[in-house]
Amino acid sequence: MNARLTTTALAALAAFAAVPAAAQVNGIAVADPAIAVAGSQAIQTAYNQIGTTFQAQRTQLEQLQQQRAGLIRQFDTNNDGQLSQEEQTAAQANTAVLQQVQGLDQQINTIQQPITLARVYAIEQIGQQLNTAVQQVVQANSIQLILSPQATLFVADAVDVTDDIITQLNTLVPTVSTAAPQGWQPQQQSVQLYQQVAEILMSVAAQQQAQQPAAQQPAASGR
Repeated sequence: MNARLTTTALAALAAFAAVPAAAQVNGIAVADPAIAVAGSQAIQTAYNQIGTTFQAQRTQLEQLQQQRAGLIRQFDTNNDGQLSQEEQTAAQANTAVLQQVQGLDQQINTIQQPITLARVYAIEQIGQQLNTAVQQVVQANSIQLILSPQATLFVADAVDVTDDIITQLNTLVPTVSTAAPQGWQPQQQSVQLYQQVAEILMSVAAQQQAQQPAAQQPAASGR
């Protein structure tokens, strides 16, 4: 995951978590555990620490990704930022470039691995307290049923208790370690939760980036 996108997304989620929590309706609530983990103070602090610890690797990753993008750009004949099926076929036929791309991918994966491992380790520690946080919210609000947002067609703000879970997580696990023990292997559910959190952060960051040109346009037009 791009480090700059991560920082932007975490800031946006921090603002999201600051919104006052709403109550459930008639014993039924909706919550997104992955958003709760992504919005927790512990993960925000951990990701910032990881970013600092692996600053040199992040810089190297950016350089390698730029090199890779430059190689792929050779086949983007219509300059639309994407490779069509025809352009992909042409790229695959160029063995020399393909080998360079594969070599860069291997380097990127190798450098990215300890960063990802540290993030998964941080998330696993928070995930271990997730069920307790949910149970505390259930008891405090007399909730009988919690649904996933993906399982509903419409969700009123008053039904979403994700912020309540974030509040409980901040109390239960205010900080986590980012240094995984030697030989530590993540649980499968921790890897899945990490992937969900990564998608959320990327989505939030993309929304933030999309809003920036709109915010800058009035100022530019007023010149």
